[in-house]
Amino acid sequence: MLAELDRLGTIAAVAKSLNLTAPGISMQLATLEREIGVPLTEKQGRRIVVTPAGQLLARHGSSIVDMLTVAEMEVASIRDGVAGTYRVGAFPTAARAIVPRAWSGLASAFGQGLHMRLIELEPSDSIPALTAGDIELALAHNYSNTPPISGPGLVVSPVATETVQLAVNVDDWTETGNGTANLEDFAAHDWIVPSQEWTCYDMVHRATDLAGFAPRAVAEATDFSVQLALVSAGVGVALIPQLGAVDVPENVLLLELQLPIYRSIVLVSRRASAGDAGLLQICSAIRNAAIEQLPAGSIS
Repeated sequence: MLAELDRLGTIAAVAKSLNLTAPGISMQLATLEREIGVPLTEKQGRRIVVTPAGQLLARHGSSIVDMLTVAEMEVASIRDGVAGTYRVGAFPTAARAIVPRAWSGLASAFGQGLHMRLIELEPSDSIPALTAGDIELALAHNYSNTPPISGPGLVVSPVATETVQLAVNVDDWTETGNGTANLEDFAAHDWIVPSQEWTCYDMVHRATDLAGFAPRAVAEATDFSVQLALVSAGVGVALIPQLGAVDVPENVLLLELQLPIYRSIVLVSRRASAGDAGLLQICSAIRNAAIEQLPAGSIS
């Protein structure tokens, strides 16, 4: 209002410009002068001149209007799903195999508007982080022989399903069962297992328990590429999901299990934010990346 008065010079002209009444503008200016405690305008003939204090306040008012305009534009971009930064907690193999492709897809589609912030987390950590509000999305997994992911206020959406295979050294394999592996036949073998705090640890021990034995762990390795290297060196055998079977050494065989184990890859969000347009774009990019990375038949 002060900026318009400084530009136009009369209350009547300001009223016409702002589609207000002249008495209403005069009343607002008088109220503002009382609140500020200094004169904001003075009469010079028929014109009303804005004082230096009024000009200073007018400049701040114009800046506030400009900032509000920019803020409204940014909020609209977030509402339309073309801007914003979303924290994504992803388990390590997905962080390596899926997230980079998703990131590239987002950059191609939205430039610098829509961002992911990757935090590498196991499902046992990402779900509590999601519930606590520390991340907006969890790219998690659960195995067919472990409890599914669930929780109050959470939305779980399937992305893909991959098989778990037994990695064995070629010198340590006598073919039986039409090229499939019966874990009972490996009860006497040495085993390479994940660390106890990882979900994969539970998967291995539940599988071997069902086969009637406890694995004789000679090495603990979380990274599947490390497990494959140890299998290649003849240290033992290991259970490896598809996404973990990268750069498999030539002397390592990956055998399907007679009693199959599957790993379900899921996206988990809070129910309150499940309809967020930007979050939906992130989820779509992750799904597309999973399609590129995993065989078509494994996509949920």
